[in-house]
Amino acid sequence: MKVITRFAPSPTGNLHIGSIRTALYSWLFARHYNGKFILRIEDTDLSRIDLMAVDSILNGLKWLGLNWDEKPFFQTKRLSRYKEVINLMLEKEDAYICVCSSEKLLEIKNKQIKLGYKPRYPGICRNLKIKKDKLNKNYVIRFKNPLFGQVIFQDQIRGEIIFQNTELDDFIIQRSNGMPTYNFCVVIDDADMKITHIIRGEDHINNTPRQINVFKSLGFKIPIYAHLSMIFDESKQKFSKRKHAVNILEYCQNGFLPEALLNYIVRLGWSHGNQEIFSKNEMIKLFNLKSINKSASIINTKKLLWINKYYINNLSLDTLTQLIYEYMTKQKINITNGPDLKSLIILFQGRHATLKDMMESFRYFYEESNFFNSNIEQKYNVIENCVTLEMFYEKINNLFDWEDKYISMIINDISKETSVQKKDINMLLRISITGSLYTPSISSIIYLIGKQKVLLRIRKAINYIKMHKA
Repeated sequence: MKVITRFAPSPTGNLHIGSIRTALYSWLFARHYNGKFILRIEDTDLSRIDLMAVDSILNGLKWLGLNWDEKPFFQTKRLSRYKEVINLMLEKEDAYICVCSSEKLLEIKNKQIKLGYKPRYPGICRNLKIKKDKLNKNYVIRFKNPLFGQVIFQDQIRGEIIFQNTELDDFIIQRSNGMPTYNFCVVIDDADMKITHIIRGEDHINNTPRQINVFKSLGFKIPIYAHLSMIFDESKQKFSKRKHAVNILEYCQNGFLPEALLNYIVRLGWSHGNQEIFSKNEMIKLFNLKSINKSASIINTKKLLWINKYYINNLSLDTLTQLIYEYMTKQKINITNGPDLKSLIILFQGRHATLKDMMESFRYFYEESNFFNSNIEQKYNVIENCVTLEMFYEKINNLFDWEDKYISMIINDISKETSVQKKDINMLLRISITGSLYTPSISSIIYLIGKQKVLLRIRKAINYIKMHKA
């Protein structure tokens, strides 16, 4: 049997991490068995379709490297196929026309709830054998669900699951506007595309018996199911498309590496011993459904940052330089107006968890900013510090050999001459030149920024203090 899996999102919003996990697990399972991974866009609910979400799905999967086989399939381009099967089901009397009004159905539902019953369609039109050509009012088409027996399936994660057919009602397979519904389309698609394994979230468990009954009605082979447990956010709230639908490309924009994100997501429910870091090839080789945990997973942003930092720190210098170059260029930072990026990467090595953090640390080498933060001003931007800054300006201006060690010597000399501790001078220079409280060696920073820029920034700081603190 050739393994064929699918990822079938509805384009009603951006994909959240739970959706990406479903895509990743389906992709890994197919690649592990040298099978096929199919991307299918379930877009029959026209009232909720978001065309931007389609682009988000396609571009997000491409960025993560989760390549699909064949073209992406769109359900709206398969409407003639669905209509063909619905007509066949009507002929076989496995489906029927329902003319119950929405008002009548709401009245029935309210009565059932009042009596403590589970709301379900009571089959009013089930045996009326209404013909379409004799109708002059709206109607829907319902699947004729078996009245007796059980639906039993062996979930690859949860074991045997049993539903009584009496718990299920005759669900709608075609809406009054003529569009087929999810629980019907998904069966036809899975059958036509020869899907062997369906990996999806546990919120689909209740859909499974309905879909299996349609499979049986049409004589199609039933796929193997694996339902993944939920993912909760850090406050232990269930992930939802409405609340947590962060476009996956925002992770790219925030400086995460696709390999790191995949490594993090794969561990949200699956494990291989105590191993934390997996290359994509290792994931493909080791992934299996038996190692998926039944328990819910909880998002841990610190863990994601740790993994991303690991991947950044293990990139080659040339690769990381190219990545940060592309990242900063997209942010319209002029890289030619400052030091070589490789020098900065070496100087700041091991400090950053994301490319965005790295860019923010590098920004002051290339751009002028307002460095006088009000919280910092109170301690360091005081008139007494002008003496230190003036001395530093004069000595730097007269420095002939522009080298890190000579800059460091100047700072030492000023400390001796003024009896100001070196650490205080370093902080004063750090704030005046970079606007940051935290940098590597300030002498190295000054060296890489360059003499002319440093002189301009020191003069700017002196003028600012004299103007506002005098």
